[in-house]
Amino acid sequence: GLPLTREQCLETRGRRTREIVEYWYQKQPWTGAGIDAVRARLIAAVCERVQARGAALPGVHQALDFVAALGMKTALASSSPPEIIAAVLSKLGIRERFEVTRSADAETHGKPHPAIFLATAERLGVAPAECLVFEDSLSGVIAAKAAGMKCVAVPDRRDGYMTEYNRKLVIADLIVPSLLEFGPEQMAELSR
Repeated sequence: GLPLTREQCLETRGRRTREIVEYWYQKQPWTGAGIDAVRARLIAAVCERVQARGAALPGVHQALDFVAALGMKTALASSSPPEIIAAVLSKLGIRERFEVTRSADAETHGKPHPAIFLATAERLGVAPAECLVFEDSLSGVIAAKAAGMKCVAVPDRRDGYMTEYNRKLVIADLIVPSLLEFGPEQMAELSR
């Protein structure tokens, strides 16, 4: 029941759901349902929306095909809880495209801490310096860079391309407006 603007939601983008609920409770405490109950309702609502309206962002399938053609291992390291990860992968029909999926809920620290990326690289059997991360959140870009990984920022198209929030993504190794804009030329740029 807490009304939040899109700008307010950017304050917690890329964070774990527990952290998001706790953050807003600290800012605007509510009565009634506790943090765990609100978190559970939030997860259920997001899963319902994914099943009803979920669609892949432009270029998702092409990017997965591109890295598969290069023989790269793929993983999904998300701040989302396992239930949301499962809902998205199922809805998009791409679960089998990832060798490892990991939720930051399994880590002591969420993004912007690098733990999720380091744990995922370890499970993939790949050195962090050999990893390439695609991120849409500032917290995720910070986490990827802190893990010693190359990072491509793909700003959320609903934000516009270079909003004040997205300008902060310049710490990424590369920024593309869409995954449709990632291919051999961008991969070569990252290898320089």
